[in-house]
Amino acid sequence: MPLTLRIEGMDCADEVAVLKRQLVPLVGEEERLRFDLLNGKLIVEQSGAVRGGAVQGETAQAAPDPQPEEIIAAIERTGMRAEVWTDDARSDEDAGFWSRNHRAVLTAFSGLFATIGLLSHAWLAGGWGEVFGSEGMGSAQRVPLLPIAFYGIGILAGLWLVAPKAWLSALALRPDMNLLMTIAVVGAAAIGEWFEAATVAFLFSLSLLLESWSVGRARRAIAALMDLTPPIARLREPDGGVQEVAPSEVPVGSALIVRAGEKIPLDGVVLRGISGVNQAPITGESLPVDKSPGDEVFAGTINGDGTLEIESTKPADDSTLAHIIKLVGDAQSRRAPSERWVERFAVVYTPLVMATAVLVLLVPPLLFGGQWSDWIYRSLVLLVIACPCALVISTPVSVVASLAAAARNGVLIKGGVFIEVPARLKAIAMDKTGTLTRGEPSVIDVVPMNGHDDTELLTRAGALEAHSNHPLARAIISEIENRGLSLPEADQFEITPGKGATGRINGKTYWLGSHRYLEERRQETPEVHEQLERMQEAGRTVVVIGNDEHVCGFLTLADSIRDETQAALAALRETGIEHLVMLTGDNEGTARAIAAQAGIDEVHAELLPEDKIAAVETLVGKYGQVAMLGDGVNDAPALGRATLGIAMGAAGSDAAIETADIALMSDDLSRLPWLIQHSRHTIAVIRQNIVFALAVKALFVVLTFAGFASLWAAIAADTGASLLVIANGLRLLGSRPAGHGGNNSSPLADSLRTCCSSH
Repeated sequence: MPLTLRIEGMDCADEVAVLKRQLVPLVGEEERLRFDLLNGKLIVEQSGAVRGGAVQGETAQAAPDPQPEEIIAAIERTGMRAEVWTDDARSDEDAGFWSRNHRAVLTAFSGLFATIGLLSHAWLAGGWGEVFGSEGMGSAQRVPLLPIAFYGIGILAGLWLVAPKAWLSALALRPDMNLLMTIAVVGAAAIGEWFEAATVAFLFSLSLLLESWSVGRARRAIAALMDLTPPIARLREPDGGVQEVAPSEVPVGSALIVRAGEKIPLDGVVLRGISGVNQAPITGESLPVDKSPGDEVFAGTINGDGTLEIESTKPADDSTLAHIIKLVGDAQSRRAPSERWVERFAVVYTPLVMATAVLVLLVPPLLFGGQWSDWIYRSLVLLVIACPCALVISTPVSVVASLAAAARNGVLIKGGVFIEVPARLKAIAMDKTGTLTRGEPSVIDVVPMNGHDDTELLTRAGALEAHSNHPLARAIISEIENRGLSLPEADQFEITPGKGATGRINGKTYWLGSHRYLEERRQETPEVHEQLERMQEAGRTVVVIGNDEHVCGFLTLADSIRDETQAALAALRETGIEHLVMLTGDNEGTARAIAAQAGIDEVHAELLPEDKIAAVETLVGKYGQVAMLGDGVNDAPALGRATLGIAMGAAGSDAAIETADIALMSDDLSRLPWLIQHSRHTIAVIRQNIVFALAVKALFVVLTFAGFASLWAAIAADTGASLLVIANGLRLLGSRPAGHGGNNSSPLADSLRTCCSSH
């Protein structure tokens, strides 16, 4: 069982790095640590080893799992606090004023006393020129004691949370941006540049406050998702009365009343009533979906203008909304490749910068007779501008904005690690039924013969199928209902398993069955045989109806292609997808007919689940990056084997959400080409941010060596770069599929947008 901890003070990626330095030696390997920055959560996976030796009779080779007390103590050595996670643990709103606002208070004090120090410095020194004139290059003026005191308080407040982390960084010989800033501030004060030291301390504290505030807003946004579920459910009691209870107290199978305009409290099935339901919080669909008895509804969706009585099918903690909330929270711990690259880069970059600063400090004075004060100052400027704040924050904010935009459009991406994969896809394999097609057969042709008409043929078939729940039977009954026909009664009804059925209608025996059943009855004529073969080759299922004398006629049924399939697959080709493949367990004729309609390149039919895995492996070997699109249940093995598993129409399907890497919450294939374009847009924005952040630093490095850069300008440039990359990343929030303009935002989307817009 993993150990889950709530960590107070873990507000940015830098603090995660500090925690890793403390905890990796304790737990043995970094892979056992999963940080959820958004929720302030740390999950420590157990190795299976125990103190004292063996596990189930085997000698434990791994290091023993540390006790929770040891891990908590290690965390508290960093200046952060930890406690074992519980669902009813204290929230941010329940914490005291200092716990919630200490960073803001310290930053405000830092800025206030830096300003007071500046004003008193200008007053006592005789003017602003005495404060700003030197810029530290060997000509710093002596600062009066009173401004030094004010500057000192501002510096102390600005470094209060930074200095302990810098000390740990120095002890571990793993320099980070906390150590860079602390050295720069202390060094500036040491050479008499008190105003610049206080300014750097304040601006760095301000940048950390902004990041902490952003994460805090994101945490509250995730908590706000719970508001999608109403606080009460109206439970119908056995005596007909209605009782208001919490959704968590409703047993599965209970009858619930949902009035017009109310949120549906639990996943369920409609028992009575007809209404349009706004499913945008779950699926991203812009229009309400009509619901009638037998239809599925989801917790968090909004009832329209009719009263519904529903039967709950899942407990509150197992609803589709609950799964989404959990996955959105977990997504933060599954980092994109670009995020991991930036972290690895910073690990090498920061020590390299420190070494360069030491060389800048020592080489010119020792070898070329430079002034010590001049080159000390330049080395400090180099440390400040080299701080990787903008670089480190550039990728996470883009990833979070990308996740939010996808959720807004009904695409649930299970972590940043999967955001970049669609951009690199070369081939897509997809299931047929429910993916390319509607997933439900419908009557295509009614062909009466031997003096019978359409009405007779349909009603005879309906009378014999009325006792069946087979999809073909439901399709025939649906066609009869659509035509407004009435069904006669069938008696002496008998089923022939795997073949058909017989029964007496109005005193006469009729039978219904497949082409094979017709052949077994020896009633087939060459003309009928030719017609049926032609229909089957076209991918249609044939149901023959006859009596003891002759064939009355036949019905053809088929799973029709979705309206958007052809356009969506054409759009996929425009995005650069090289190969489209259908993998289906259906018969060859049906598969090829649908493939021809849809524009599929390659068809594999009559496949078992293991056959689909083999087909996907072949595609991966040939194309490298391959996605599998399916329903997430019977296609689960193939979804897991593909480079990227995408579940189609995942709303209400726990297996789909759990199995796939990405879930298309509505049955809308057009979201797939949008997803690929969105992925490419995300990568482009991330690259822009990284290049811009590094370019700003390179520019200031040149200015530093040329003697034109100052400490306060360097930190202002770094803070400005951070704000610009955040703004650029937030552009991803506007990403929408073509033809989905307008305001189709949902409560889920709005919460996720809040997560990002707080930056």
